[in-house]
Amino acid sequence: MNNMYNTNKITEQLITWYSKHKRDLPWRHSKDPYKIWLSEIMLQQTQVDTVIPYYKKWLNKYPTLKDVAHAAEGDLLKIWEGLGYYNRCRNFKKACDIVLSDYKGKVPTDFHAFIKMPGVGEYIAAAVLSIVHDKSYPALDGNIMRVLSRFMKKKTLSRYNKKVIYNHICKWMKFGSPGDINQALMDIGSQICKPNQAHCYKCPLENSCRATKTNLPESYPTPKQNKPIPNYDVVTGIIWDHDQFLILQRNEMNHLGGLWEFPGGKMKNGESQSEALIREIKEECGLEVNVKSKIGSIKHVYSHFSIHMTTFHCVSKNNTIIKTTQPYRWIKPVQIKDLPFPKANHKLFSILNKQGWHV
Repeated sequence: MNNMYNTNKITEQLITWYSKHKRDLPWRHSKDPYKIWLSEIMLQQTQVDTVIPYYKKWLNKYPTLKDVAHAAEGDLLKIWEGLGYYNRCRNFKKACDIVLSDYKGKVPTDFHAFIKMPGVGEYIAAAVLSIVHDKSYPALDGNIMRVLSRFMKKKTLSRYNKKVIYNHICKWMKFGSPGDINQALMDIGSQICKPNQAHCYKCPLENSCRATKTNLPESYPTPKQNKPIPNYDVVTGIIWDHDQFLILQRNEMNHLGGLWEFPGGKMKNGESQSEALIREIKEECGLEVNVKSKIGSIKHVYSHFSIHMTTFHCVSKNNTIIKTTQPYRWIKPVQIKDLPFPKANHKLFSILNKQGWHV
């Protein structure tokens, strides 16, 4: 049996398995490049079950790429609110603007043109073009890299090994739909060949997989050692002016850019919570405040750090003239629903909704 025949047979096994066992996901009912692109953007570092309701809600309000291009960024961020990694949303908006203005609303079918779009890397370009147009570009996400590193018994995901894996999948794509092959490998990685548990008996690649024969497939590739993430103590203040309070908009170049938040920041060593809050508000807004009652504390974990945030009611000592380079607004609690806030703030809103908003 020659190598070419084996490759053909493996491809056939993959396609057959995928046709029977593929996940029923909303974006798999379409070949619209806008919808496939949107799904891949949302799925970056986010679980499928989390993405599905956001995906449906987004398409209900913005059914076409043109709708996104014509929308205000703040409105898009509000729809995205809670999904995290907000640069994905802002870059998608910028890319849709470019497609509408430079490509007459048609998503580029050329890999090198598409990859130049904001937020579109090699993986996104490969996934969209293979699924929509059946172009032979392996979409090397974490799932596919894990499946192939086990299939080929590769301990490390070095640049050389990644190239070997890429070329190997290209060979498979000569004998079957590239889009189906990519999605089959994605499903195998997410459903069967998991990081800490490989259900080899369910896998269509079992008989050809070299790691399966070691009886310890989970050891491929060598697991990364997770470093502990830092935790920061943060204080924020709700500064009241009658029935309104102050919010600031984060710089779009920073973490959580474009979202709104209460003034405040990280505590310094030796500071009390009140001292830190008075200092931060003075630095951010130019206001001198009296710190009133404590509202509560919440914990929130991001990808690279966590925060312990405590919030207080505050009032200005003399006036409400704001001195800041950040966009700011005075709003009432009812207006929260119209603006995008970080998920950590929504935990705080839950506390305030129970105990009452005012001082």
